[in-house]
Amino acid sequence: MNVKSRVRLGAVVGAAALGVGLLAPAASADPAVGEYRQLTGVGSDTTQDVLNRLGAVITDTDGQPDGQLIASYNATGTPTIQTRASGCSINRPNGSSAGIDALRNAILNNTGCIDFARSSRGPADRTTTKLSWIPFAKDAVTVAVRSDSGLNSDLDLSTDELRDIYTCDKTTHNDVALTPLLPQSGSGTRTFFLEKIGITEAQVGTCVDGTVQEHNGNALDSEGDIAPYSVAQYIAQTNGVVTDRHGVTVLGKVETVAPRNTNGSLNVNFPYNRDVYNVVPTAKITGSTADANIVGAFVGTTSKVCAQTSHITAFGFGSLGTACGDPALKGER
Repeated sequence: MNVKSRVRLGAVVGAAALGVGLLAPAASADPAVGEYRQLTGVGSDTTQDVLNRLGAVITDTDGQPDGQLIASYNATGTPTIQTRASGCSINRPNGSSAGIDALRNAILNNTGCIDFARSSRGPADRTTTKLSWIPFAKDAVTVAVRSDSGLNSDLDLSTDELRDIYTCDKTTHNDVALTPLLPQSGSGTRTFFLEKIGITEAQVGTCVDGTVQEHNGNALDSEGDIAPYSVAQYIAQTNGVVTDRHGVTVLGKVETVAPRNTNGSLNVNFPYNRDVYNVVPTAKITGSTADANIVGAFVGTTSKVCAQTSHITAFGFGSLGTACGDPALKGER
């Protein structure tokens, strides 16, 4: 495996170029030590920043003391996080799958430590209805390369070419030796991207470095590097809304389609577009066991999350309109 030492941190850049006051950089990570909120979420790197922002602006008005409702813990940071005042010191989940597993563990053991999981993929197992994937925004995934690389000549790859790159059947492009990268195991972006290019984990070639933290352009440190990248994350990073990790990367087209519109916003018609979700226990949004905080935060177009369209789009995502908050999609993991 072509595993290299990858730079992990980007620089925090200045105010966003979008000219809206709400676009100051998001809270950097977890709630302050000793600060516990009604709803706790973990998981996806892709949506951690926008959930941090929503956690900062959504207040708790459901009979609890005034304050913030949602606590969102970043995918990376200290090895463990403390999500409640006692009994809830857990290993920090990094990625959609890890977040969903943490939620499932909290349900199974009735710990109350986790209330929702951030996910940039849909359910992998549809055989049960134990969990509900509630969409709140639209994203897309394309590939990034270095702007100073020979790969960057208005990069436009087909799905077949991407499949060949990640199975190591295609080893050069524009006379540059390719060094393909994938996000770390458990990443929803990794799962989604492999599905879109039509290969399984078992088919990923030995030339691929599959250990890179997702959406970190600084990890592309050689000419042939190519990696999947959330378009929403790229927009937020380059606009200074979040910590800028894009480095010198640029986004490529797929099947001649650009991932961004001419005004720089997300192209919701990009071939590899996806919904992003907050995953909750189905029992907590239905019937006598429903939790008013979870329902109020996530379910329906008038939910507290769906009402924050300006914040969601400020972080590079597309609006779902009336599809926001629909609890119909269910599964197990």
